[in-house]
Amino acid sequence: MSESAFIRAQAELHHAFLLGLQLMVSSNKEPSVIEDWMFRLFRRQHEQKFLSSFEKLGLSNLSDAVACAKYHVVSNAIGGVGVEYMYESDQKAWVRFRYPRWIYKGPTICGVPNEVCRGFLRGWYAHNGVSLKNPRLGFVCVSEDMTGEIGFCGYFKEYDHELGEDERVVFAKDEIPPPYKEEEQPEPPTDQWNEERLEKANRNYGVEFIRNSLIELMKVIGKEEALKLGCRAGRLIGLQYYQETRKIVGADDGDLYSAVEYLQRMFAGMGDTVKINAAEDQSQYLILHSNLRILRDLEAEERDIVLSCWQEIWQGAMSSCRQLKHLQWDVDGDQVNWTVSNLTRR
Repeated sequence: MSESAFIRAQAELHHAFLLGLQLMVSSNKEPSVIEDWMFRLFRRQHEQKFLSSFEKLGLSNLSDAVACAKYHVVSNAIGGVGVEYMYESDQKAWVRFRYPRWIYKGPTICGVPNEVCRGFLRGWYAHNGVSLKNPRLGFVCVSEDMTGEIGFCGYFKEYDHELGEDERVVFAKDEIPPPYKEEEQPEPPTDQWNEERLEKANRNYGVEFIRNSLIELMKVIGKEEALKLGCRAGRLIGLQYYQETRKIVGADDGDLYSAVEYLQRMFAGMGDTVKINAAEDQSQYLILHSNLRILRDLEAEERDIVLSCWQEIWQGAMSSCRQLKHLQWDVDGDQVNWTVSNLTRR
């Protein structure tokens, strides 16, 4: 199997973890909590990614409204998200997110409240003008996700006056977008974004979302409750997605070594460093796992919640094997040591 397959498996798994976490929180907390969480998540994503990506995507010489609309098409396309662009003027440019929505894939869209949409509108779209130092730039939302309209849709507009904080996102449900034109759709610079880089970017898109989701959830509901919900979601996703991901990476659902091989290939799909040591009688294996992408550049408390929830994915996967496996883990500095053995009856 190729490294490309391992990367795709991790992209699928982290996407699923994000969806599962949204559903877990939505079914256990009030909608106002979800909105606050989404606001914080998308503001964090915005501050990490928005301005730093403009130059890379070749958007710096456009009007702010057009640049913002094209940014959302190109950056989301890199992450595997379908968005379309419609030009109306240099001061008014539209985006329409197409179904199936990446962030609510499958039936997930029926299980999260509309406050999710309101949260990311305030967290990201209301902040574009602030980041670009253009106080006249705002976003007009004409359709939302969970309300059964035409999907998330709206336009960036540069007004002739400075906007107050409550004017940076407004709603105009009686408007519809201009016709779609294939020839107007922006694309990533082809000299920078080859197929391999796009695959890795798609994986990183999901990884960054789940990292930031867990960190911001902790700030909203506290560490103990965030761990409770995040760990349960991680365990369930590991159980649910083991069969799908092991087929992607070409691992068998069989003996002890097949489980070790699965973990090795999945960790390789993150670009991590993995070394395997076998017991003399091969009754257990030790996986020495270092350079973990999921933990890079995180502070101590952030690392703790992210790793605690992330390791539950692999606990769930081992519990989903036909021959049940036991997985122990401990942290040795920047390295995680995983001990894998068969789970036997006593």
